[in-house]
Amino acid sequence: MRALLLFLLALSTHGEPVDEPIDAWRRRVKVRPVTAVPARHSIHAYINTTPESPDGKWILFYTSSEREGYRGEIRIQDRATGREEVLARGVTVEDAHRAACQQWVSGGRRVVFHDYRGGEWMVVAIDIATRKETILARRRMVSWGQPMHDLVPVYGPHWAPGEHRDLELANAATGEIRTVVKASEVRARFPELVAREFGDRPVSIFFPVLSPDLKRVFFKLATPTGTDFRSKTASHRETLIACDLASGKFLFARARWGHPAWLPDSRTILNMNNVLIDSDDGAERTIPDLPVFRGSHPSVSPRGDLWVTDSLMESFGGRTGEWGIALADLRGRRYEFLHRFDNGGGASSWRVSHPHPAFSLDGRRIYFNVNETSWTQLHVAELQ
Repeated sequence: MRALLLFLLALSTHGEPVDEPIDAWRRRVKVRPVTAVPARHSIHAYINTTPESPDGKWILFYTSSEREGYRGEIRIQDRATGREEVLARGVTVEDAHRAACQQWVSGGRRVVFHDYRGGEWMVVAIDIATRKETILARRRMVSWGQPMHDLVPVYGPHWAPGEHRDLELANAATGEIRTVVKASEVRARFPELVAREFGDRPVSIFFPVLSPDLKRVFFKLATPTGTDFRSKTASHRETLIACDLASGKFLFARARWGHPAWLPDSRTILNMNNVLIDSDDGAERTIPDLPVFRGSHPSVSPRGDLWVTDSLMESFGGRTGEWGIALADLRGRRYEFLHRFDNGGGASSWRVSHPHPAFSLDGRRIYFNVNETSWTQLHVAELQ
């Protein structure tokens, strides 16, 4: 009887033992805007990168006082004091959805982003200690590396790749650029998939994401369909393809991209609709006993035990336009909404800003964008 009473006492409000990883987030979490500066957007880039520096000192974000958010600044904020510093001014972005794809690299010693300067896209690195700027690549854009490493994937713009159709890796420390996957090799390996999606039109590699150990990469393909990069008709982008960088072996390909993110094991990929993909062969399984989170952009905690996603809230009793930040157990069944908000405002970009939640590297904070007012605001949910 005593054992039964102790067990019942240990149950949380949803019936799970209190030592489950999600329980701390249920009991003691505080949600707040990262910055209180009025009349400007503050935007975290995407699910595949954390805005917090590896040492936990700084928060990285893009700001703009323009309604569309197309031109602004790259800033860092001291977490302890709230003091902000400007790393780059007059930065022009494709949209307010991913902003400048700004991200930490080199263990927090550098920040990398892309910028449209003088009619040319370029990938830029800023040394945090010296504030020295280095142009890593011209006529390319940057996708997602890993914050503890120097390498970032770069690619030609999806609507006008020109000669840069392949996947290249740029070293933010040395400036070296090398080609690691060729678009022609992708077509040769998956001719039916590429033909079904793109016909005989030329393709380029788009939106590559390096695994945490840098040994693998996944990406999608793109083909130009227009010249205005601030338009849904700029290109057609689809497929999800993974490759082992050491051997050059293609691992799997599927027709639909979704919103994929690596797990810390550098093998498993989490995608929307609660799907886990084994990148060894593309085998899929669904995380059990969880609802479907519509609009989902999922990402995984550094420990690999929890995952977070944004979600439309109508299927959870919410209003039209209401979104939420859901935290879930990677084993399934357990989940909790940390925050709910009206997401109908924000930057009036042609591609709107989404919450795009992402963990800090210590797993104690989750950052996400909120469009509750006319200004997109970066928020943080923090364990107390």
